[in-house]
Amino acid sequence: MCVTVINYKAGNLTSVLKALRHLGAETIVTDGDLALVEAAERIVLPGVGHFQATDRLDATDLTGAIRTAIARGVPFLGICVGMQWLYAGSSEAPNQPGLGHFAESCTHFAESPEKVPHVGWNSLEVRKDSRLLAGVEPGEYVYFTHSYKAPVTADTAAVTYYIEPFASAVERGNVMGVQFHPEKSGATGLKILGNFLKWKDVE
Repeated sequence: MCVTVINYKAGNLTSVLKALRHLGAETIVTDGDLALVEAAERIVLPGVGHFQATDRLDATDLTGAIRTAIARGVPFLGICVGMQWLYAGSSEAPNQPGLGHFAESCTHFAESPEKVPHVGWNSLEVRKDSRLLAGVEPGEYVYFTHSYKAPVTADTAAVTYYIEPFASAVERGNVMGVQFHPEKSGATGLKILGNFLKWKDVE
C-alpha cells in the first residue's frame, strides 16, 4: 500500500510518515508533482499553523490534482488544518478558499474563560456508521492542538466538546478528515490510520 503525502510546507510530516510506515505503508512525499498526486493510491494532507498557508495548494495547482484524484475515488485524509481545508474556508483567512468538498466554513472557538488554542487530550463521540473510526470506542482520547474548528453537520463522523461541540472527524465517501493528530494519539490514532489504509470502495 502506497500513500502519497502532500508537503505544502506547513505539515507535521515527520510524525505522520513515521506512523504510516509503522503500519506498513510505503510513503511518497511530494510538494508539487501533479501527476503523482492524480495517480495516487491514497493521499494524506497533514497541516499545522495558519489556514492561509493552504494558498500554496492553489498556487501549485495541487488543489486541481487532488480534485482529480478524489473524483477517481482515491481515499483522501486531511489532518488538522488539512481537515479544515476540506471545507469552503475558514474565518482565520477569509480570502483563502478551501477545497469546498464540505459546504460549511471553519470558525474560531467562541469567547470563553477556557484557554484557546485547545491543546491536549480530549475524547471522541463517534457516530456508529463511520468507517474511518471503526473500532474506536466512545470516549477514547486523541490529541488536539487548534484554535479553529469545523461545525457539526450530517457529514460529521465524531464530535468533541471543548467550549462548544465541534466536528473532530468528518467523512463523506472517500474523503475524510480529522481535527486531531492521529500520529500523536497513541494506539487510538494508529487504529484510525490503519482504517484509512484499509479503506476501499464498498462493492
